[in-house]
Amino acid sequence: MNNKDSFTSVVALGGLGEIGKNMYVFTHKDEIIIIDAGVIFPESDLLGVDYVIQDVTYLKQNESKIKGLFITHGHEDHIGGIPFLLQAVNIPVIYGARTSIDLIRNKLEDRNIGYNNLVEVNEDSIIKTKHFSVEFISITHSIPDCFSIVLHTPNGTIFHTGDFKFDLTPIGPVANFQKIAKIGSEGVKLLISESTNALVEGFSKSENSVDEMLNSIINGYTGRVIIATFASNIYRVKHIVETCRKNNRKIVVFGRSMETATNIALNNGLLTDKSVFIDANQAKSLKNYEICILCTGSQGEPLAALSRIANGTHKQIQLLPDDLVVFSSNPIPGNAASVNRVINKLYLKGVRVITNSEFSDVHTSGHAKQDELKLMLRLIKPEYFMPMHGEYRMLKEHEEIASSCDVNPKNIYICNNGESLIMDDKGVHRGPKIQAGDVYVDGSRIGEVGSVVIKDRKLMSRDGILITILNVNPLTRKLLIKPNITTRGFVLVNENTELIQQIENKTTEIVNNFLSKNTYSYTDLKNQIILELHPYITGLTGRRPIVLPVIMEVRGNV
Repeated sequence: MNNKDSFTSVVALGGLGEIGKNMYVFTHKDEIIIIDAGVIFPESDLLGVDYVIQDVTYLKQNESKIKGLFITHGHEDHIGGIPFLLQAVNIPVIYGARTSIDLIRNKLEDRNIGYNNLVEVNEDSIIKTKHFSVEFISITHSIPDCFSIVLHTPNGTIFHTGDFKFDLTPIGPVANFQKIAKIGSEGVKLLISESTNALVEGFSKSENSVDEMLNSIINGYTGRVIIATFASNIYRVKHIVETCRKNNRKIVVFGRSMETATNIALNNGLLTDKSVFIDANQAKSLKNYEICILCTGSQGEPLAALSRIANGTHKQIQLLPDDLVVFSSNPIPGNAASVNRVINKLYLKGVRVITNSEFSDVHTSGHAKQDELKLMLRLIKPEYFMPMHGEYRMLKEHEEIASSCDVNPKNIYICNNGESLIMDDKGVHRGPKIQAGDVYVDGSRIGEVGSVVIKDRKLMSRDGILITILNVNPLTRKLLIKPNITTRGFVLVNENTELIQQIENKTTEIVNNFLSKNTYSYTDLKNQIILELHPYITGLTGRRPIVLPVIMEVRGNV
C-alpha cells in the first residue's frame, strides 16, 4: 500500500449536524468503503414520514467501486437505513459483529429483502482490498459487539471511533485500550470521533452504577415493577434480567423490538436463563412481587407498550395501584413532551414513577463525555481531526476539546453532510461538495415525498382542506347546479351553514364569470377557483385551507 500518486476522499452522507442517519464514505481511485447506514426518526413536523435516510446519489453513480459496507454497531442510527440502501444500490458485502449481523438479518427478513452476503467479523479480522486495509477495535457502548474501525489507506491511517464511551467497569467487555494506543503510536492521520456528549463535562457514569440502583429498586419493592428502556440497550436488558433472576422475579416482555432484542441476546449467549421469561397468562398465577414487566416506550412513543399501558388500551395488562414504573432512560431531544405526557397519565392511574435523576441513577449514557473524548484524542494523537455524530454546537465544542488536546486548530475540520475532505501526501484539506441531503421514507415509498408534499400536509394539519364539487356542461359552458362544498379539518359543514353558503355563492360567482369570458379549460378553471377562493376564505375565517376543486363534466341537464 505504497501508492501515493492519488488521493483518498472522505465524505459524510449523514451524521454531521445531526444525531442519526450516519453514513461515511471513503474513496480511493476505483474503490469505495462505506461505514454505517442509519436512519433518523422524523421530527413531528414531518407529517406522515416514517424515516429520514441519506441521499445516496453519489453511491449510485459510483456503484461499481463499492467494496463493502462496514458496521460499527447495531443501533438504528447506524443500521436502520440498510434495507433502503440495498433497494437503491448494489452493496456486494456487509461486514459486522455478530449482534449487528443478527439485527440486520432480522430487519431484512421483516421487509422481505433477500440478501445473502452478511459477513461476521471480530476484533482479529482484517479485510483487505486493493487500496484499503480495514481493522476492528472493540469499544464500549450500550449495545454488545461495538467497533471502532481503522482504515489504512495509501495516504495514511483513518480512525473512525463509532459510538463509544470509556467504562472501566462495564457490564460487557472493556474497550481495548491497548490496541487503540498501539494504533495511535503507529500514527493516525485523521481521527473521526463522535460528539454526542461533547457539551457534557466529566466522565460518564459506569453501567455498573445503574446495575446497583436497579438492583436496589427491584429487591426492595413489594409490588410489580414495570421497566421501560431502549430495546437496543442490550447490556441494560441483560442486567435487568440478571437482577430479576437473583430476586426471584419472572419477566414478561411487551413490545416487538424488546422481544427481538431478548431473542438475539439469548441466541448469542448474552442471556443464558430462558426460564426467567414468562408470558402474560403465566403471570396471572404469580404474586405481584414475583413479576417484572420489561417493555418498550421509554421515549413516549404513542404506539409503544408503555403508552398503551398508561392509556389503559393494552390488551394483556392493566395497571395496579401498587405498580412501580421505572424509566431506565433519558428523553432524546424532542421527546421530552411525549415522555411527560405518559408520566402524567401514569400518575393519574395512581402508580409510582421513577425517572433518571441525581437521586436515582437508573440510566447512563452510552456516549463519551468531554473527559473521555479527551482521552481518545490523547490515545490516538491524530494529525488531523473531524468531529462527527452531533449537532453543530456539539461539533464546535468537540473542536475546542481537540484544540485543547494539542491538535493544531488549522487541522480541525467541521463539515456539513456532503462536504468532502481530501487526504493526500501533503495532508488533509477540503475537497469538492458531493450531493447529500435528506430523503423521506413514507410507507413503501422512498424519496417520493418531497418538501412540497410536506408543506401541503402541514397546511392540511393546520387549516384543513376544502373541496368544491362542480357540475359543468363543457358544451354550453354552464354551471348546472350550485357547487357542493365539503371540508375536512376546516369546519363542520352542519354547524357552519352560513359560512358554507357564502363559499358556495362565491364559487358560483367565480365559475360563472370565468365561463362567460373564457374558452372552457378544465385546468384553467381549477386554477382560477383556487386563486380567488384562497383570499376570500382567509378574509372570512383567518385560515387558509387547501382548496381542491373537483369538476364533473356533464353533457346534458342535471
